[in-house]
Amino acid sequence: MTYSPLATPSATRAVLKRHGLAAKKSLGQHFLVDDNIVGRILSLADLEGDEVILEIGPGIGTLTAALCERVRAVVAVERDPELLPVLAETTRDCERLRIVQADAVTVEALSLSEPYGPPEALVANLPYAVAATVVLRFLEDIPTLQQATVMVQSEVADRMSAAPGSKDYGSYTVKLRMLARPDGRFQVPRGCFSPQPRVDSAVLRLVRDPLTGDQALLRSAARAADAAFAQRRKMIRNSLRGSLGLDSRDVDILLATAGVEGHSRAEQLPVKSFISLGAALIDLSL
Repeated sequence: MTYSPLATPSATRAVLKRHGLAAKKSLGQHFLVDDNIVGRILSLADLEGDEVILEIGPGIGTLTAALCERVRAVVAVERDPELLPVLAETTRDCERLRIVQADAVTVEALSLSEPYGPPEALVANLPYAVAATVVLRFLEDIPTLQQATVMVQSEVADRMSAAPGSKDYGSYTVKLRMLARPDGRFQVPRGCFSPQPRVDSAVLRLVRDPLTGDQALLRSAARAADAAFAQRRKMIRNSLRGSLGLDSRDVDILLATAGVEGHSRAEQLPVKSFISLGAALIDLSL
């Protein structure tokens, strides 16, 4: 079974040659040229067929074309204006597709709900330089997103799915886990791209699983996580005091209110402890 006719080295080269283009290193462009990986992305995403999909970095439309055949509609955000004519050609049979020429880091999230309604899933081979930022940002800004199935650098996937006590567990992990949990992953060899990247890749599925619906609490907990991990080798009492600019008495009251041991280190704490710290910061007006 063919998932995308563009997912071969020869098809990708031919499309780029017709438009006089090549992959741009400055934009981190690495085009997926393995149709088996396209199929595995679709399988992991577990789409029901009636979703509106948000895609970031469609490139020449390799994954876009496969998505269009399987879902209700696709909204794809592409930063490179030179790829717009390519997408117009390769996705010309996609009846319910909107291409947005914009930077995914700064594009207005609400604008992506037109004309098909709010996106319900993010499925993308993400530009690696902005992958972590984009995933967290859209989960925060688009509450209708129920899942994200994304190709990212392996190290970023490790951060996204890290458990407390591991070297990859940090403030980013905490902020992401407050919104979603990992639910499947597979590795992607470097030879599946043209040109080959210098880093390893992985596809990770995240399912929305919010630990709280209180937006003020989420922001406060994120503040606590950033402060705690700013000096991750120190005891949390010391890292919070230095990062939040609090005196020792206030920090001790904060930790006692949150039920967190002051001699702990940030990387040892479960995500719920940061929510407790966030709630204590609000309660104590710190």
